Amino acid sequence: MDFNFTEEQTMLRDSIAKFVAAEYDFDKRKAILASPDGWSKKAWGTFAELGLMAAPLPEAYGGLGGGPVDTLVIMEEFGKGLVVEPWLQTVVLGGGFLMHAGSEAQKQEHLNAIATGERIVAFAYAEPKGRFNVADLATTAKKDGAGYTLNGHKAVVIGAPQADHLIVTARTAGGQRDAKGVSVFIVAKSAKGVTTRDYVTVDGFRASEVYFENVSLGAEALIGAADGALPLVEQVMDEGIAAVCAEAVGTFRLMHALTLEYARGRKQFGVPIGSFQVLQHRMVDMFMATEQSISMAYMATLKLGEDARERAMAASAAKVQIGKAGRFIGQAAVQIHGGMGVTEEMRVGHYFKRATMIDAQFGNVDHHLKRFTNLSMPEAA
Repeated sequence: MDFNFTEEQTMLRDSIAKFVAAEYDFDKRKAILASPDGWSKKAWGTFAELGLMAAPLPEAYGGLGGGPVDTLVIMEEFGKGLVVEPWLQTVVLGGGFLMHAGSEAQKQEHLNAIATGERIVAFAYAEPKGRFNVADLATTAKKDGAGYTLNGHKAVVIGAPQADHLIVTARTAGGQRDAKGVSVFIVAKSAKGVTTRDYVTVDGFRASEVYFENVSLGAEALIGAADGALPLVEQVMDEGIAAVCAEAVGTFRLMHALTLEYARGRKQFGVPIGSFQVLQHRMVDMFMATEQSISMAYMATLKLGEDARERAMAASAAKVQIGKAGRFIGQAAVQIHGGMGVTEEMRVGHYFKRATMIDAQFGNVDHHLKRFTNLSMPEAA
């Protein structure tokens, strides 16, 4: 198996790294978070100019024909910069649903707009009582002539404040937790009956509580087949998991590098604290946890093209490693920095917050341990 990046992927990584260093450093990011919108439209435009929106999308719809490895490169560099713009939600999740199951008309309308940066999408799937079970849906879409009437409440929809369209999971048949009866729709956020309550998350991202009250949807809003979309949802979420694992790797690299830098400069008893053997051991453990996480993130990315069971096991295994490593690396980094590690002035605390939120995104360690175990059982084979 070849783990080397192509020349084009290396150039892509370098271009993002240069952008982050010049236009998205710590102080500029703080200014972006403090702005009324909480994100940078200028940065979003630059992403489009650099081809980041188009990179993993098909050439037939304005993309560059890349794939999951391109997504990994982009997300890892975004993790280093703690980029808050909704690239994951728009390109990986929104683009994923449309690429895998969208009609030709949906692809023509939305994928081309995503590739140019004109369309921003958010994935509304989580519900207040659903925990991490994506089939546990109180949101319903009832048949109404040729179309549907959508009612329900979606929680913590990352990127919804910036989005102009939402991809929504809803129950169209069966009981609340049945695997069958799940459908996916694309809904304009401006549609009558859609309301949002926006807020800032712990790690600086923007999210919304989204409410649907008798939202009228045409038949063209349905993505894929009615009632049988759960495998599609799981596939796109596994792609999202691989992407956030790559983002986490970027945050781990920076937490380790920042901690090394601090330990070399901070003196205690007249010598740098980095000379203390116990702290050297801790920083080596941080490095090892980072390297293990890199391997698991790469594996999850390379397994996305495998069958559903193999893909899901790889995604869950990576998510478990990332969740555990994020907690260890973050706690060690903050401990070595001392109390200052959790202040707003220190970069390392912001990386720890993001790593903590990544653990909960698309299911935490406990959820994915259970999922992996269930998939490993003989009857799941």
